[in-house]
Amino acid sequence: MHTPVTIIGAGLGGLTLARVLHVHGIPAEVYEAESSPMARTQGGMLDIHDYNGQLAVEAAGLMAEFRGLVLEGRQAMRILDHGGTVLFEQGDDGTGGRPEVQRGELRRMLLDSLPEGTVRWGHKVTGVRALGDGRHEVSFADSGVVVTELVVGADGAWSRIRTLLSDARPEYIGEAFVETYLYDADTRHPATAKAVGGGSLMVPAPGKGIHAHRESGDTLHTYVSLTRPMEWFDTIDFTDPATAAARVAAEFDGWAPEITALITDFDTAPVLRPHYTLPIGHRWDRTPGVTLVGDAAHLMPANGEGANLAMLDGAELGRAIAAHPGDVETALAEYEAAMFPRAAKIAAESVRFGELLSGAEGEDVARTLIDVFSTINEAARAS
Repeated sequence: MHTPVTIIGAGLGGLTLARVLHVHGIPAEVYEAESSPMARTQGGMLDIHDYNGQLAVEAAGLMAEFRGLVLEGRQAMRILDHGGTVLFEQGDDGTGGRPEVQRGELRRMLLDSLPEGTVRWGHKVTGVRALGDGRHEVSFADSGVVVTELVVGADGAWSRIRTLLSDARPEYIGEAFVETYLYDADTRHPATAKAVGGGSLMVPAPGKGIHAHRESGDTLHTYVSLTRPMEWFDTIDFTDPATAAARVAAEFDGWAPEITALITDFDTAPVLRPHYTLPIGHRWDRTPGVTLVGDAAHLMPANGEGANLAMLDGAELGRAIAAHPGDVETALAEYEAAMFPRAAKIAAESVRFGELLSGAEGEDVARTLIDVFSTINEAARAS
């Protein structure tokens, strides 16, 4: 291509696309609404899978750098009941296919791999319109405008670029996370640190659960899962951290204190993270000069695959563009033909898993989880 590919969004999918294009000598410009790389925290741990996310890292030529980010031991996992009894545990011997890294460090790795000036910070998209012949005009909040022959929406759940292709809007799925952190957990919260262990913790129950991760050092990152209508969450004042934490913790009355301390002993104010999804199998007709990657294309319930899929989308799109010089439409058609069924399959599996858990009662929720992980382990050993 003679003009840069215009990428909207400097998340993992957009940056992977920019990097793979750079590897193939194709220029790209990334426009990001945030004012800088440090404008906000970038979330917690990600398990980057050997069947999708790591393939993207390889395509980006960054496997050595990626391995330097992996936190040893974090693939360890345990499932507890609400009283704190260990029901299931597996260690991390370093041979698993889903090593854990910090999302912020992974994003920094991608940013550092791009030529200076590739990302244009502080460019919030306010509008986009088709000009004909595959060209599009993107407008920004500062009154700036860019006209491009290829625009890629990597701008997440509430994508502005998606409106060029689809009328689909994300819908709330009836579940949300409440996110908290504990710092210096081994010294300040030893009982809770012991309960979490060296990797991840799951304490499931019907309609709710507590999930925690040991991040770098002795930081514990918690996601409290609650299946409730948004109207229920609207009754909680999240601008009052103590009151919000107490209200959420009340849903776990009678649980072991070392578990509920992940909520009540917060070092950061509880943050509400509602879950939204696009329809399973979301797709669009081939439209010249535009496509989507990541959540902009296939937002789905939290399942550990979102970041992996976004990165693989970016890598596959970048390679398709490189494989068809001078023929962008063939590249986009090839990319979408592979991306649509891949995303639909994982979204459908995620829904089936959610239905399986929602149909279980009492300790059967934990038993269902244990059976799933046992099946996964057996399949991995067999392969």
